[in-house]
Amino acid sequence: MKKTTATLFLVFFIGSMLYSQKTYTTQNKKAIKLYQEAAGYYNANQNSEAIQTLKKAIREDSMFAEAQGMLGYIYQDIHDDSDALVQYNTVIRINPSFHPNIYLDAGKLELGAARYAIAQQHLQLFLEYGDKDPKLRSDAANMIADCEFAVEAIKHPVPFNPVNMGSAINTQVDEYYPTITEDGTTLIFTRQLEYGHPEFGAQNYNEDLYVSFKENGQWTKAVNMGPQINSEAMDGAPSISADGNLLIFASDRPGGYGDQDLYYSFKVGNEWSRPRNLGPPINTRNWETQPCLASDGRTLYFVRGKVAGYNVEQQDIYETVLSDSGTWSMPTKLSDTINTPGVEEWPCIAPDNQTLYFASDGHPGFGGLDLFMSRRLPNGRWGIPVNLGYPINTPKNETGIAIDPDGKLAYFSSDRPGGLGKMDIYSFLLPDSLRPQPVTYMKGKVYDATTTQPLIANFTLTDLTTGKVVSESTSRPVDGTFLVCLPVNRNYALNVSKNGYLFYSENFSLKDIKANYEHPYLKNVPLQPIDTGATIVLKNIFFETNKYDLKPESEVELGKLIAFLKNNPTIKIEISGHTDNQGTPQSNIILSENRAKAVYNYLIAHSIDANRLTYKGYGQTRPIATNDTPEGRQLNRRTEMKIIGK
Repeated sequence: MKKTTATLFLVFFIGSMLYSQKTYTTQNKKAIKLYQEAAGYYNANQNSEAIQTLKKAIREDSMFAEAQGMLGYIYQDIHDDSDALVQYNTVIRINPSFHPNIYLDAGKLELGAARYAIAQQHLQLFLEYGDKDPKLRSDAANMIADCEFAVEAIKHPVPFNPVNMGSAINTQVDEYYPTITEDGTTLIFTRQLEYGHPEFGAQNYNEDLYVSFKENGQWTKAVNMGPQINSEAMDGAPSISADGNLLIFASDRPGGYGDQDLYYSFKVGNEWSRPRNLGPPINTRNWETQPCLASDGRTLYFVRGKVAGYNVEQQDIYETVLSDSGTWSMPTKLSDTINTPGVEEWPCIAPDNQTLYFASDGHPGFGGLDLFMSRRLPNGRWGIPVNLGYPINTPKNETGIAIDPDGKLAYFSSDRPGGLGKMDIYSFLLPDSLRPQPVTYMKGKVYDATTTQPLIANFTLTDLTTGKVVSESTSRPVDGTFLVCLPVNRNYALNVSKNGYLFYSENFSLKDIKANYEHPYLKNVPLQPIDTGATIVLKNIFFETNKYDLKPESEVELGKLIAFLKNNPTIKIEISGHTDNQGTPQSNIILSENRAKAVYNYLIAHSIDANRLTYKGYGQTRPIATNDTPEGRQLNRRTEMKIIGK
């Protein structure tokens, strides 16, 4: 949550005023004595006694600025901002030149109370007459920018109708930090649990992860994820993978590298594996929390903060990428387009993997933490963040956003009035301008083509235009099922692989396709065991019409074929070309053989031994579909790979 800037009165009143200053703004000795007694109470953490004693001093002399100011500071220290602001404005009224730094504290509280005009006036006065400390002056300038932004933004509110998720999710305690799977059926969140004996001053808190499932359009009663995930420590801030089989969360359980680390767990059947620490280089001696795993299954965003005493400072968003070898890259901090000298937290990358939502108090906003959105630019960098606007954002703290797979619905946590308890989870429709790109998804099952037994296999989804991997995942161990996120308006190559089997390839276009996550693509994937005579169609090898030059889009599939041959160094294969019945039989034989030879030459050029390869063109002699329809002819125009030796 938000880390507030310390006010100046602790140093000013209890430091220089109490122990070094010889004169006060009062001559009343009884008032001065009471003021000094109150300072002693405060230093001993006896706030109630300090408040009562300061009130007595003020009754002795209502113009006693030091007592009025210290009372305001203590109110702010115990989060009674309303009474604190009354005291600060009292000091300003009775003695405007008493100490200019009081204008900074007053302005900050006025910003938090949405009193933007008077806040801006007080902050300007601080810049004119107050402390020359660069950090404080920077804070004041940022708050003035917030005031200016908020005044204009309130004139142009965005549509916003938050709906409490109800008693299935929310209770009388705090619920926050939601995350949701790409099919929109599993919601995991943090619940803060209270224990101890508050009547004896021993109230304590813990955090556990809870899960709810959407059945027949309704969320089931959330249940604790159990001791396999939750511990006696603080376990929260979850992120679940697109297919719901990988959970990453934050915990301060013993044995970590720092104050808080990131842990992961895999779902095996209906059970979660014992959580393991993600380890270096992600976890350090500092504070790592609030993970968000992108829909590509290999990019992880998280928050890292530097622990300083009881506080966390320099809180920024980092990114790390999982390599092909299964190791995480050295985390890099997102650019200063996203991160600021203030607080950034709770990154949420939408299913399109192009739209980033996060919370910050360092960009112009309404005061406190606001929610922002940034879109990835064509050069891969992040665009200037956009404040989600009023009344989504308020002078209070907004954070913990999650985006539904359809990109229309967002979830966030709020302690706004009218909830079921303290902080509740709400859903709301995102305005059109703030939505991510639409996505759909594909789900199905991987199985042995001979035995029909389910298989654990690796999925790679690649953008055919850019050659970049869009998503990687693994089918489930027990039943072989999978789920792959598909941003629309792209052409894709799908590759499914497993040791001991021929790989499977498919291509499909989502150009001009309307996203519909409620009706996903259904695709079962049979994998053939490696055996002499086994054949697969290389569906992602492309040629121009009536030509045999390999198109650039073919490099994704050819790379998979090369990797397969290198992983199976004894296998010998035949590359065969096939056509439809358009044109003469002789011209089709020539075309198909030239196409097979183009693949053959490509493999040799990429270090595959020619002794392992043959090629042949079969023309139109081996159709696998009718030639009477365009769809059938397209299936007949193909390149195949056949195992001819092991």
